Amino acid sequence: MMLDEDMKLDAVLGLETTVKGGVLGGSAIGKLDLKVMIEELESIDVPSVFICPISLEPMQDPVTLCTGQTYDRSNILKWFSIGHNTCPTTMQELWDDSVTPNMTLSHLILTWFSHKYLAMKKKLEDVQGRVLDLLDTLKKVKGQARVRALKDLRQLVVTHGSARKTVEENGGLALVSSLLGPFTSHAVGSEAIGILVNLDLSSELKRNLIHPAKVSLLVDIMNEGTIETKMNCAKLIEMLLMEGNGTEIEIFSSLSLLFGLLRLVRDKKHPTGVLTGLILLKAICSYESVRSSVISIGAVPQLIELLPSLNNECLEIALYILEVLSTLPEGKMALKECPNIIPNVVKLLMRVSENCTQFALSILWAIYKLAPEECASQAVEAGLAAKLLLVIQSGCNPVLKQRSSEFLKMCSLNYSTSILISKCMLTTTIQ
Repeated sequence: MMLDEDMKLDAVLGLETTVKGGVLGGSAIGKLDLKVMIEELESIDVPSVFICPISLEPMQDPVTLCTGQTYDRSNILKWFSIGHNTCPTTMQELWDDSVTPNMTLSHLILTWFSHKYLAMKKKLEDVQGRVLDLLDTLKKVKGQARVRALKDLRQLVVTHGSARKTVEENGGLALVSSLLGPFTSHAVGSEAIGILVNLDLSSELKRNLIHPAKVSLLVDIMNEGTIETKMNCAKLIEMLLMEGNGTEIEIFSSLSLLFGLLRLVRDKKHPTGVLTGLILLKAICSYESVRSSVISIGAVPQLIELLPSLNNECLEIALYILEVLSTLPEGKMALKECPNIIPNVVKLLMRVSENCTQFALSILWAIYKLAPEECASQAVEAGLAAKLLLVIQSGCNPVLKQRSSEFLKMCSLNYSTSILISKCMLTTTIQ
């Protein structure tokens, strides 16, 4: 909470003159609780002269020692109670252990925090008032006026927690969601969606949004909007998908949605968009009935192509999706037909996380089942045997070790012991 450069005491003293007869008067200051103000203003920078050298927190009851150093009363008394008879800052031995209230500094601290606290409260009141005005406006206007009101409301909701609370407590959720429908313009829809994804939606409201016309609007906007709008649509669809009981999956499985989602995932210029898209695709692929459609639009080769460019978080999700898709015959075939699939996936073993290793091994196993000899040969040449031995010797879970052992046995069938050992690049001791 300390400033980078120490604020001189005389600079702080200027505040006292400023507030007298202005925003603060003596009676206003007296009614404010310093402890409460300090807690609510914990994220702001505080002048270093207000900070206790012991706790490094703002002082509530500053007292001065005979050395001239000032501390918060509770902290210096604790210092004395554990047997110290020195000044914590200078380590001088005290010739007088009495403490003197620093009334000037105490008044300055109270004045400074009161000024900041009242300014914050006024700003919050202004935000809340503005939100209420915008909600009232949305009930009356249409066209571009509605778009402007929604845009202003979205900016407030994104920036201020108090704005979100005001919307939620004053019927704003139902009002904004009611603007989504079959005849809603994309301009209105984009702003409304941008508001909803930043709010705490009730289960009832989510169920109301799971309507073919509303979901269709979401998909259309996701396919045509800006990157921010695409991400907001994907986030809202994921929220609705998680709320459903599985019977509504047909609403979320349109090819238009899946194509739009793959475009979002492939947009390397916007990594946060890639992550958002992968999260939604993972949620959709958890439903077995949709997996064939995902495979049919070419998701497998597109995800495989993306793997080298993904960060660790995205990589784990992408491999999970590919593993899920590999449970279908057409998924296995799509994987097998990807160029350099085996060496590219082998590289991922034991590189990122245990989960990534498990997903990658499952993908290789699925391909192996289709073409055992071809897969085993390519995998061993790519260094699979050495990677499998690393998995077996590591602290991975027993299931993963067992799968690695089985895979290693399968690979060894087509090689003599000496050749396999040479492929593993093992030391004499490990051999």
